[in-house]
Amino acid sequence: MNYEQKVINEIIEWERQLFKPPGWLEKTSKTIGTRINNLIPPKVHNIITTTIKSIVRTALFGAEYTPQKPVQRSSDLERADQDAQQLFSLYQKIAVAEGAGTGAGGIFLNVVDFPALIAIKMKYLFELAHVYGYDTKHFSERVFILKVFQLTFSGPEQRARLLDSIKRWDVEKLQWHSDTDYSKNMDWETFQKEYRDAIDFRKMLQMVPGIGAVAGAWANYTILEELRESATNAYRIRKLKEAAPIEG
Repeated sequence: MNYEQKVINEIIEWERQLFKPPGWLEKTSKTIGTRINNLIPPKVHNIITTTIKSIVRTALFGAEYTPQKPVQRSSDLERADQDAQQLFSLYQKIAVAEGAGTGAGGIFLNVVDFPALIAIKMKYLFELAHVYGYDTKHFSERVFILKVFQLTFSGPEQRARLLDSIKRWDVEKLQWHSDTDYSKNMDWETFQKEYRDAIDFRKMLQMVPGIGAVAGAWANYTILEELRESATNAYRIRKLKEAAPIEG
């Protein structure tokens, strides 16, 4: 089996897991997460929500997250995957350390943790794009990053639409030359809610006295792992399609 076929098999399995019905743990986590979430003061929720929107808008429409490293133009998928794994290892260590530090500091430092973790994830995604040969100076590549982010943390009903968009990106990207239309059409409320729903249970655990540091490290570890899986497979889909265009 050549490397490309191995990657195709991994993508198929990833897609199967994406649409797997939620198990008992996922359903229980959602219920507990909602209850814990209701205990957090509205002021804290407002700060988090406003910050999420601000950071994502900065990533889309600013230059803050554009990597200094040049875009890697090699078409070798195996080499890109190896470099992507090294990049992920670095960012996962950063995320774990950040989660442990804020988790040990109680609710006030956890308010800081939400935007810090989003910033880490955005930096990771921007650098990952360059690893796979895509220049984030182009607005369409930033939109792609946002779709990958949404795919990772969206509910089941959104995943099929987002995955289809990723598979058809060679066509869809043509409409995203500037931020004008995207700014008008972005549903920020849905974006924030789905992201919060996806991570709330894990992140709220780090506010529990006595286990905050451990829970924070675990939460950031698993959240970044989920993002890695979605992001690398999304870029693999694009690279494979560019190398051998197929229908769909």
